[in-house]
Amino acid sequence: MIRPLTFTCLLLSICLPACSKAPTETAEALGVVPTRVVTTTGMIADLVRAIGGDRVKVTNLIGEGVDPHLYKPTRDDVAALLDADIIFYNGLHLEGRMGDVLKRAGADRPTIAVTERIPEELLIHPGEEQTHADPHVWLAPSVWMLCGNTVFNALAEMRPTDRAAFQVNLETVRKSAEDLDALGTSAIGSIPPEKRLLITSHDAFNYFGRAFDIEVVGVQGISTDSEAGLADLEALVDLVVERGVPAVFVESSVPRRSIEALVEGTAARGHIITIGGELFSDSMGPSGTPEGTWRGMVHHNIRVVTEALGGTFPAPSEPENPETVE
Repeated sequence: MIRPLTFTCLLLSICLPACSKAPTETAEALGVVPTRVVTTTGMIADLVRAIGGDRVKVTNLIGEGVDPHLYKPTRDDVAALLDADIIFYNGLHLEGRMGDVLKRAGADRPTIAVTERIPEELLIHPGEEQTHADPHVWLAPSVWMLCGNTVFNALAEMRPTDRAAFQVNLETVRKSAEDLDALGTSAIGSIPPEKRLLITSHDAFNYFGRAFDIEVVGVQGISTDSEAGLADLEALVDLVVERGVPAVFVESSVPRRSIEALVEGTAARGHIITIGGELFSDSMGPSGTPEGTWRGMVHHNIRVVTEALGGTFPAPSEPENPETVE
């Protein structure tokens, strides 16, 4: 006769090896075990989380207030990329110094530029000297939604059983983008036409300008690798004085010195302008704030530009953080 304790031990010895895999297999079958996603920017991370919900676990590389044009990947970044199931990056040379690392990581896992399916006619090429398109597509809600479609398709291909959940989340993001488009058109449209000139540290707001019908000028080029010359600043001073522009803007991820030089230059000509506020261009705001989401950063930019240039912004001035539908 087998003693009770001995029988229990025998039973456990038989069951444990077989049962140890059951929770993982069941979780995968139910879609609970998340796909490991690495993103290069906060805007992409926010988009992937909004569409993927709890089916994804996102690691983002370039944090708040960091300039992606100049960012160099660390050893930890390389390790995260090589451990990912899928990688999303912006493309259009935004992550110019990460090209080799992304290429290496892409040899073993899907590595997708979220901008890859934007039709060429919707891309902006700021000037003949630029060899590639402006990468700042997230500042135009309708264009950013095309990137959302790319994220959706990639996640749905990896997790076909979760396609319906991803589709619901995508529609929530799409509705948010449509609301932002309507808000921006109304608010920016209330700025007096002669004052409808957005001057910022670098040329990041071309898509924003086209979306909301406001002229945009950057002191630097589309990459912060470029520097503004004295002639560029003098031309901007002439433009500001001629148009009677009341305010210019700094950016959260770009040094203020070029804008401060412009303010000083116009003051020397007898025209006083203010720094109308800080805009979010290449980086979102702090985590846990409205500006720490893509929706919140664009909403913030619309409000700050509208109020500083003499337009009317509808209350309330801050959006609620949207909840992701699962």
